[in-house]
Amino acid sequence: MAHQVTTFYHFTRLDCLAEKQSRWQGLCDRLGLKGTILLAEEGVNATIAGESEAIEEIVKTIAADLGITSLPQRHSWAETTPFQRLKVKIKPEIVSLGLPQVTPEKQVGTYVSPQQWNELLQDPDVVVIDTRNDYEVAIGTFQGAINPRTKRFRQFPDYVKNNLDQQKNKKVAMFCTGGIRCEKASAYLLAEGFSEVYHLQGGILHYLETVSPAESLWQGECFVFDQRVAVQEGLKVGSHALCDGCGYPLSVGERHCPQCGLTVAVSNEL
Repeated sequence: MAHQVTTFYHFTRLDCLAEKQSRWQGLCDRLGLKGTILLAEEGVNATIAGESEAIEEIVKTIAADLGITSLPQRHSWAETTPFQRLKVKIKPEIVSLGLPQVTPEKQVGTYVSPQQWNELLQDPDVVVIDTRNDYEVAIGTFQGAINPRTKRFRQFPDYVKNNLDQQKNKKVAMFCTGGIRCEKASAYLLAEGFSEVYHLQGGILHYLETVSPAESLWQGECFVFDQRVAVQEGLKVGSHALCDGCGYPLSVGERHCPQCGLTVAVSNEL
């Protein structure tokens, strides 16, 4: 039986984090869910797997605790559960930029639907930036997108200051896996004086889910932070696996890890 994998996030000011952590953890354990829920004063970010009814119950509970009626979600499926356990973690940030003054709940860039994204990609006046980390970009990205070559998201502000300050009057479009990094990245750019900032609504996952392969401008596969390693069009499980030595994503049959140099034989059985 296929396991439903659901991702969601929401930026909002939260308090009583320990109480929420304990209650959500208990409910998830009772429902048999697996995955990770990150909880911080700025909001919640989650990827969970399990039965559809169980996921629906925890999502409704979390939405109520956030004071909203519903949470936008992305759904995909895996033949085996992509997580070993469920953990609700309290963090300083639900996505780590290291700039607490950047508040996406107050301002973010303009959302662009997957159906409109291709037009933006082909606009010569738009600078398109992949806000993910270098190892994620290596296995797939959009045609013509800039790779900022960051090792972690906290390096993104340095990339902006060193490479984009002269382009504040240009259109900047960004994308990431599920949209959360772009929420913060777009809020940061607006705070820095950029006038036209766009980001892909729902991220790469929403694009791969809704845009047909014939119309897609995506190249390669999309790295995900679970045991599936990567997904492709239609959110089907991709062909990558993790290096046993360092965890770098490798394609099937790749013999030498470019990250640690280990000689390996890779197969992905998910």
